[in-house]
Amino acid sequence: MYNYCTLFDSHYLTRGLAMYQSLKKYSDCFHLYIFVFDNNSDHLLNTLDLECVTIISLQEFEDDELLKVKPDRSAVEYCWTCTPSIIKYTIEIYGLDCCTYLDADLYFYSDPSVLIEEMAHQSVLITEHRYTPQYDNSATAGIYCVQFMTFKNDAKGMTVLNWWRKACIEWCYARFEDGKMGDQKYLDSWVTQFDGVHVLQHLGAVAPWNIQQYTIKNEENDVCGLALKTSTMFNVIFYHFHGVKFVENNRIELGFYKLNQGDIEMLYKPYIKHLRAITHYVKKFDDKKDYNGMIKKGPYYWKDPLLYIKRKIIGNYNCYKITDLIG
Repeated sequence: MYNYCTLFDSHYLTRGLAMYQSLKKYSDCFHLYIFVFDNNSDHLLNTLDLECVTIISLQEFEDDELLKVKPDRSAVEYCWTCTPSIIKYTIEIYGLDCCTYLDADLYFYSDPSVLIEEMAHQSVLITEHRYTPQYDNSATAGIYCVQFMTFKNDAKGMTVLNWWRKACIEWCYARFEDGKMGDQKYLDSWVTQFDGVHVLQHLGAVAPWNIQQYTIKNEENDVCGLALKTSTMFNVIFYHFHGVKFVENNRIELGFYKLNQGDIEMLYKPYIKHLRAITHYVKKFDDKKDYNGMIKKGPYYWKDPLLYIKRKIIGNYNCYKITDLIG
């Protein structure tokens, strides 16, 4: 049994459900613990009665230390603050030997257990950003990405997890300050600071900041692998759909990284179709609330044309009408 945990609120609910459904498609033996950060998502997910899932509300897992810092953090900052705490809660309350944290906007194309098995006898698994050089933001965003992380319930694993939780409670903000950035920059020192930390070697953890290094291959309309431009084929395990945003007037933003047409055709279009199908499905249970995190741009902003021109020139204007993108 492989145990996973994630967190999201109503604004990320369709992404969280897409992640869960993709995990369920490729994983035979797993359990996902979902920490819901508002009452709307709590009510809806419990209504859906999902298989292999445990729903955990804020009221259940928040403790005095988290509640003390909560008023000082934005909604995003508080989610980051809570990341190590939800992993710790899941391991301790449910008596797990091991737990893997998943960002809600991951999407699986193969069984992620192969990544967990790679850590072997080690106690903590972390993944590098592996930035394409033009997007290298290691100095401020960190070498490693809080997207897929595994902790074992042993002395070494819990030492790292407890240290991280304490650090995030003390400081976790959406700014770079004194070598810190959110919950993520803390990971930079772990390999030398702690024993038992393994850095993932499998290249199948793919994201928009490194997709430029790959050529996508597919088989029978399903993504089956990626090839490094200078290497052999390997299976893609997950893609991190960071930066995908729904915008008013039936538009969607795919992020600020350069994507080629193959990336959009084989990764983004199927993902957006899945999100739209989930949106239609949840409307059967609640057609009043927004579960996509729709962004309202507000009044016309004078810089918009300049930003459009700049992004067109550098090739990262990834905003589309949904109907133009997927029909």
